[in-house]
Amino acid sequence: MSSTPLEPSAYAGDAPGGHRPRQLRRVLGLAALVMFGLSYMAPVTVFTTFGTVTQITDGHLAAAYVVALATMFFTALSYARISGVIPAAGSAYSYTTQTFGGHVGFVTGWTLMLDYLFLPMINFLLVGLYLNSAFPAVPAWVFALASVVAVLAFIALGVKFVGKFSGVIVAMAVAIIVVFIALAVSYLSGNPAPSVLAPFETGSGGVGPIFAGAAVLALSFLGFDAVSTLSEDARDAQRNIPRAIVITTVLGGVIFIAVAWAGGLVFPDWHAFSSLDTAGIELIEKVGGPVLSAIFIAVFVAGCIGSAMTSQVSVSRIIYAMGRDGLLPRAFGKLHPRFGTPVLAAVSVSVVSLLSLVLSLEIAATMISFGALFAFSMVNLSVVKYFIWDRQGRTPRDLLIHLVLPLIGFALTIWLWTSLAPTSFTVGVCWMVVGVVFLAVRTKGFRQAPPKLTFE
Repeated sequence: MSSTPLEPSAYAGDAPGGHRPRQLRRVLGLAALVMFGLSYMAPVTVFTTFGTVTQITDGHLAAAYVVALATMFFTALSYARISGVIPAAGSAYSYTTQTFGGHVGFVTGWTLMLDYLFLPMINFLLVGLYLNSAFPAVPAWVFALASVVAVLAFIALGVKFVGKFSGVIVAMAVAIIVVFIALAVSYLSGNPAPSVLAPFETGSGGVGPIFAGAAVLALSFLGFDAVSTLSEDARDAQRNIPRAIVITTVLGGVIFIAVAWAGGLVFPDWHAFSSLDTAGIELIEKVGGPVLSAIFIAVFVAGCIGSAMTSQVSVSRIIYAMGRDGLLPRAFGKLHPRFGTPVLAAVSVSVVSLLSLVLSLEIAATMISFGALFAFSMVNLSVVKYFIWDRQGRTPRDLLIHLVLPLIGFALTIWLWTSLAPTSFTVGVCWMVVGVVFLAVRTKGFRQAPPKLTFE
């Protein structure tokens, strides 16, 4: 792939006899990529899961975030390494396809789509619920439907617009988090906690509940995977994508841990929450009163819109890559002649997001965990396959960077994977079976190899 950014009007197929698809526009720099990833992670999401995961960990949410960050850091290193040599839209799908072949790559991409297809829907669900609580006269589905339409219109304008919007959302989210932590410290000065390290302890249940909580929280780090899907939108992708992946992971993890730690000290007894689903609002109101709580709701809704927008851009890029590769109908691999965006792929995601009008948040969330951790595991293995098995890297540095570190990430990811609820495996396996059957039909019983992606 050329490192020279293509002009907006450039087409790979403009050369005589060329039949290659038009290339995505390279408009995103390092800062925009990090903002995109952080917006996808939605920093205020730590408040949404505060109550439920605090219950799972018996009051040790911060410890679960530390475990999740450690796991995601090793996995992010694998993403950074492989994205530097396979800089193409498609994320784990592209990486696995190039290392393990088209069949395994398709199954990985299909499973990963569980995350991307349903993450926007979860955000639309939350927008409906929160705005309905503020304006009960308007049904929640009205707000959800309006947000689906608005996000589709935004992403049709192009990824550069999404990048600018992401920066605004992240700025607002970080601002309210900084205010919360400052108010929490002020609150604790008058109401000192017995131990400032209590949120990081394991508790009487040992590490089991901590890892169970971390398995849920790992989904909060999907922002670095979202960054990897933008390799064909980024300037100097081989340099900026790996850096953005690691920076996004670390910054997001630090934010999550800081909020979890402060919240655990302010509200040490999770049994005191009137509702675990609204624990974040209660936490905010305890340190900042109703005014900060109202501001928080507004920022949270904006964050949901930003997260839905970035996640929908990411899955449209995955569908675009699959369509361009012929694994899905080729119509999905075409770009809009004016905006240079995969509009048909984006519309298909919006159609799936309409399930937010009828599905519950619990069911939607269950479908995500399996796909995310499966994809993370495959990316860790892809690094080992590409650098150690295929390239015969045997130096001590190679063994450390391309074998030991990825295997640590793989082991930690599998540990979290096995900590998921059985329902997640049921839904995930059913989705994978559908994907395998679809692939078998398209390849005439696996006798034909799926075409690989090209990066020209």
